Amino acid sequence: MKILVIGGGGREHAMAWKISQSPKVAKVFVAPGNGGTALDSKLENVDITDVRALREWAQAQKIALTVVGPEAPLAVGVVDEFRAHGLRIFGPTRAAAQLESSKAFSKAFMKRHGIPTAEYEAFTDPAAAHAYVDRLGAPIVVKADGLAAGKGVVVAMTLQEAHDAVDFMLVDNKYGVSHNEGGARVVIEQFLEGEEASFIVLCDGKNVAALATSQDHKRLKDGDEGPNTGGMGAYSPAPVVTADVHARAMREIILPTIRGMEKDGIPYTGFLYAGLMIDATGHPKTLEFNCRMGDPETQPILMRLKSDLVDVLAAAVDGKLDQLEMQWDRRPALGVVMAAHGYPESPRKGDAITGLPADADDAMVFHAGTALDEAGVPRTTGGRVLCVTALADSVKLAQQRVYDVARGIHFDGAQYRRDIGHRAIKS
Repeated sequence: MKILVIGGGGREHAMAWKISQSPKVAKVFVAPGNGGTALDSKLENVDITDVRALREWAQAQKIALTVVGPEAPLAVGVVDEFRAHGLRIFGPTRAAAQLESSKAFSKAFMKRHGIPTAEYEAFTDPAAAHAYVDRLGAPIVVKADGLAAGKGVVVAMTLQEAHDAVDFMLVDNKYGVSHNEGGARVVIEQFLEGEEASFIVLCDGKNVAALATSQDHKRLKDGDEGPNTGGMGAYSPAPVVTADVHARAMREIILPTIRGMEKDGIPYTGFLYAGLMIDATGHPKTLEFNCRMGDPETQPILMRLKSDLVDVLAAAVDGKLDQLEMQWDRRPALGVVMAAHGYPESPRKGDAITGLPADADDAMVFHAGTALDEAGVPRTTGGRVLCVTALADSVKLAQQRVYDVARGIHFDGAQYRRDIGHRAIKS
């Protein structure tokens, strides 16, 4: 069969790589793909991003199954478009994707259905937003309501930081983000103490299958310092997600979300990512929902998946997740993001990448912000450039393997953290 992966980042490279291992697959297309998917002989890039044009191409190619990687195509209704023309596709509809595309929708949904999350208010009026910040005090969290490529969240430790964030997002709208009814809006919420984890499941509208747990590192610099990013590295499994926390997350967050969406007349299919904050007593609260797999969590998670990903996706599309049992490599996996000079504010493009190693069973370099130039040389095209990922018998050994590989890769201005996995090693 022919499979289509929609997207062009590291998550999509990892998905396409894993799908291509299936004996059921004749060809894997990636739209639009990147330099890494272009270098893989088992994958083929398709330079189409328009939803209707992509659907027409998929029909002409007789694509058996499509999986959507990033949030932007989901938010504009790629799943609705494909389904309306009889194509099998895994992802949430445009209405369901509001769980990610609108922070205010998501928070109101959680409040309505009793799903644990931080107290909040949503604002379009700057004066009211500033007054709320003064009333709650710092630390406090300010979020742009809409898709901001993982960067629309400021965890303000001082009142000045919070007021600056309100002005940046609401007054100046520097992210250029609009909520679903148009214009700028912010969600301001209570700061939660604890440890974060990524809890990702597959949903078929009724049934849920949990993926291996993971934890990512949002801050740019070692020791969780510096600005928030889309993610600088991740590892799987996450020790903070104990059996008890896992059971609580399923019982108190994931299943009520699926039942709540169904009750609201918006059945949820696709990946559902709950960003959890787990307090000192092991109680999780929902920081946010994403309607996709995380990036860079996908890379270590799929390194550990032993099941055929095509079988997993087919069960999800066919409403048979209750009949599925996924198999996982017992070894942990860890991924480190190599980012471009100037990331996250103004990443530089066009730097040549050298020293890329051959693929190995225990180590992969997944591409994100890359493209091949006319001479076939990989060059940087975005903020997060590569995710170097490895499997090993311990997190410490996986970390060592990743950094051994990363040290051999070069592009001018490359920046990456040297402490990915530090929490798991400490625990």
